Amino acid sequence: MFDIIFLGTSASAPSVHRGLSSLLVQHEEFRFLIDCGEGTQRQILRSGVGFKRLNQILLTHGHLDHILGLGGLVSTFLRWDVMEVIDIYGTQHTLDRVHDLIFGVVLRGYHGTPPVVLHEIGPGIFFETDRFSIKAFSVDHRGSHSLGYRFEEHSRRPFLPEAAEALNIPPGTWRRDLVNGKQGVLPDGRIIEPDQVLGEEQKGTTLVVIGDTGRPENLHHHVQGADALVIEATYIEEEHTLARKYDHLTAKQAAELAKTTGVGHLYLTHLSRRYRERDVLKEAQSVFPDVHVARDFDQFQIRREGD
Repeated sequence: MFDIIFLGTSASAPSVHRGLSSLLVQHEEFRFLIDCGEGTQRQILRSGVGFKRLNQILLTHGHLDHILGLGGLVSTFLRWDVMEVIDIYGTQHTLDRVHDLIFGVVLRGYHGTPPVVLHEIGPGIFFETDRFSIKAFSVDHRGSHSLGYRFEEHSRRPFLPEAAEALNIPPGTWRRDLVNGKQGVLPDGRIIEPDQVLGEEQKGTTLVVIGDTGRPENLHHHVQGADALVIEATYIEEEHTLARKYDHLTAKQAAELAKTTGVGHLYLTHLSRRYRERDVLKEAQSVFPDVHVARDFDQFQIRREGD
């Protein structure tokens, strides 16, 4: 299960009701900030999620409406001394702009080892725990060397409490061993095999997050079968020519991508001030019914379909 919190949902410039692009993704104790538009640190404070453990930042691309908030956020982290290291991930094209902002302005004159580490990444898995992985993939958007991110839980075999009860297995560390696929040695000397208390393997939850893009046809493989897709909907179909010109999606295109790839839930963000929210929603729902037009501070739990 992943938790997501929309911190900023506006396209290009903030509005009265929407901040610039930023999304918080959480899995158990791990927290990731995806993009950091201007004003993100204030959005974090307003949302109540706090700064604790928020030192992993994934950037979709280097356009200013997606990175300009990094300066203020890093500056605050330094003053409050709340982070030993801030890890920022992105393509080299993106990190070049971030380097100018952070090291050229915020950390100018800083003495000692810089607390900010820039990690150049490309397509492939770049972060993995024993529970989930994050895979980056290339996204087309105006030559910006953009990335999308696929968060995927590992398949697992669920622990069957009724089977454990039938075998009179008491609570203890041996249960953890069994869940991890190891033999469990009980206090009475019995050895329990994992197959005795674990069910059939189940696929984990998958969340895909994509920033700005204008070519959904190149995303099918990366989005396929996701339980949830977060993606932009900057335009609506009546202005599809503008969408194509500026390499963005319409709400209809985003919905068609979700439908074609068997996505469970669709969350639209990066919204233009030129449209009413209900018009964006109506257009998307005409193609794909399970869609939500995100607002700042909306929170959702992403679970595997069927759970």
